[in-house]
Amino acid sequence: MGKLHRIGKLIIRVYANDHPPPHFHAIAPDFEALIEIETLTIMYGRLSPQARKAVMAWALPNRAAIAAEWNRINPRFPIA
Repeated sequence: MGKLHRIGKLIIRVYANDHPPPHFHAIAPDFEALIEIETLTIMYGRLSPQARKAVMAWALPNRAAIAAEWNRINPRFPIA
């Protein structure tokens, strides 16, 4: 699995053999959210307002790196 970034106790990760649409996981001790790479929409789960702000602040300028990691470990469902 592709660990991309850590913000305190929160980990941003992309899982291999995951399902579409292309997304990443924001995981912390008290919550987990699946976030669509293209739109940065929370598809499932929840984040605290502070964690959401931190994740989005990191994800927005790093969307290409997230997409590259998705494509690397999920070649069946590539991002065009």
